[in-house]
Parts: sequence; C-alpha cells; structure tokens
Amino acid sequence: MVTRDEVARALEKVRLPTSGQTLTASGRLSDILVNGDKVMVSIGIDPTEAAAMEPVRAAAQSAISGIPGVGQALVALTADRPAERGQRPPPSTQPHVAPGRPSQPPTPKAATLPGVKHVIAVASGKGGVGKSTTAANLALALAADGRKVGILDADIYGPSMPKLFGLSGKPRVVQGRTLAPLEGYGVKVMSIGFMVEEETPMVWRGPMVMSAITQMLREVAWGELDVLVVDMPPGTGDAQLTMAQATPLAGAVIVSTPQDLALIDARRGVAMFRKTEVPILGIVENMSYFIAPDTGNRYDIFGHGGARREAERLKVPFLGEVPLDMKLRERSDSGQPIVATEPDSPHTLVYRDIARQVWASLTGTGDVTIKPPPSIVIE
Repeated sequence: MVTRDEVARALEKVRLPTSGQTLTASGRLSDILVNGDKVMVSIGIDPTEAAAMEPVRAAAQSAISGIPGVGQALVALTADRPAERGQRPPPSTQPHVAPGRPSQPPTPKAATLPGVKHVIAVASGKGGVGKSTTAANLALALAADGRKVGILDADIYGPSMPKLFGLSGKPRVVQGRTLAPLEGYGVKVMSIGFMVEEETPMVWRGPMVMSAITQMLREVAWGELDVLVVDMPPGTGDAQLTMAQATPLAGAVIVSTPQDLALIDARRGVAMFRKTEVPILGIVENMSYFIAPDTGNRYDIFGHGGARREAERLKVPFLGEVPLDMKLRERSDSGQPIVATEPDSPHTLVYRDIARQVWASLTGTGDVTIKPPPSIVIE
C-alpha cells in the first residue's frame, strides 16, 4: 500500500525552475490523496505560469509513477493555489469565484480533442432532475441517427453511466497512460465508476475532481467521434465553471424539471455557460408530466410548461418534454436505456427529436426554432 509519506519524499526531488525550491517546500501542493494504487495531487500556480510549470507537473507525475505499488498518478496544475501554512486562504481559494476573475486560465478552452468534432455538455443547476438519463439517451439518439458518439461521465461524485449502460469492468490500457473506453449499444463510454467500487465514496476536493475529469477527457482513446457528450456534475460551482472553461465545448443542453425551484437553478446553469461563452443548445423539460398507465389520465406532478416558458424568456431553444414514466425508469435501472432497447417507443421519439435539434444547432443545418415536441400516447 502506497503511503502519503512515500509520495511526499518522491516529490522532494522535484524542484521549481525559478526559485530552486523543492515542490514539497514551495507550499504549492494540495493534499496528497491515495486511493488504492492511485495517487492524486495538484500543484497551485498563477495562470501566467501554466507553460513554465508544465515540466514541473510532468516531473512530479513521473516521480510518483516511479514509486513501487503506484498504478496510476494524477497530477494537475490548478490556479486555485493553496495558502502557506499558518496563513488564511486568499479569497480566490474560497468556493465563490471573484467577480471578473476566472478560477482557471481561459486559454485551455482552445485545446481541442484529436478526432472529436463536437463536445457538448448536458448540465443541470441541481441534482435529481434526470440529467444523466437524458445525457445517456441523447447520446444513443445521436448514434441512432448514424453519428459516431462517445459519452464522458464527468459526475465524479455520482457516476451513473456504468449502470445506465449496463457496463462493468476496468478500461484497458492501450498505450502508455491512454485508456480504451468501454462500449455500450454502439456508444463509447468513460466513467470514474469503472475504476472504483460502486459503494466507494469519492471524498475529493475540487482540484482532484478536475484532474480526474481532465485525464478521462484527454487520456482516453476516443478515436473519431462526431459528438462527445459530457454528463456534467450537477450545480454551478467551481468544478463546473472550470470544466466549462477548460473543455472545448461546442454547446450545452440544460435539463430541468417544470417547477419553479428547479428552474431557478436552471437559470444559473444558463448564466454560467453564457459567462464562459459556451452556446446554449437548448433546454429540456424532464419529468414534464405523468400519464397513468391504467386510466390514461394525465397528471402534472411537478407543474408543466415551466421550462418552455423559461426558454422563451431566455431566448434559447426549447428542445422538448420528456414525461415521467415507469418504463423509462425501469429501463434505466436495468442498464437497458430506452432509446437503444425500444427504438419505436414514444419516449425514444422524443429523444430522437431532441438529438436532431442538437445536431442541427451544432452543424448549422435545419430549423432549431422553438416548436411543439412529439406527443406521448399510452396505449
């Protein structure tokens, strides 16, 4: 078992290029996190130091990888620099981002992924609105239209893609540190859930989360993809903001339920992406209504139409309404997503329509104006 002391001793051999200080004495290191044979650490930098500190990051990663028993080393540069011992953290390390000052340098946003034409985020202002189910079925709907699709489960604290796609097992290493994604129903899938036990809590700080996401994004053999769907963590905190800035996002889909409480958070999601200059591809109203299978009666459990009105108010496309349905839930829980396993179902038609609107927006083809979604009919 690798210990934190062993890692600290290895990092004492890494020196900063300007001051000559050892990395451990510089006050730039985050907490050293050890999870089995994986070691994670981040190095605090000023945004202007990114290029100069990259060799230090590489040297630190190499030093950790050389420790017996280490299977994987994750070392990231972060602009959230930890305070010196005994000092109060500066305002930039607090959870709120200072006005007008991003927590990460904006330049990495331009770094595209080789072979990937479009990267889109599926996001929500809060958890529990069905974001991951929407992301999985959107990816499958894009694939059903003949696109080459991958999905990255960036929800580190609550990875859902292994269960939604019915996948298990660890990704294999194809070359060096590059991992091969798993595949489900014709979609390439990568998730932290493939690398940790299902019940293992991810007690990680923000920089560690970003380090893991960055490696799953950039050290995976995605191959040639038309679209990479990123299932974002819920909320609009520092991890989400940094993800939006550091990832070459072509656009974002916002998922919300109809009630006012969820829509307030959806507005925050839209505002976050607009601040980082990521186009809003549209809003999806999930759990829009419920049709009782025994009577056919319709119930607007969470209200109805709130997301459509919000889309009109924010002047962004409204992509469609996805009803609350037991079959959709059962399919998701069993790892048999409805778009893949029931291609002619009413829910699949809704997701297919959403996917076509998203693709039209990405490629600048077709009509992506607000329009009524397909109707759901229970026979």
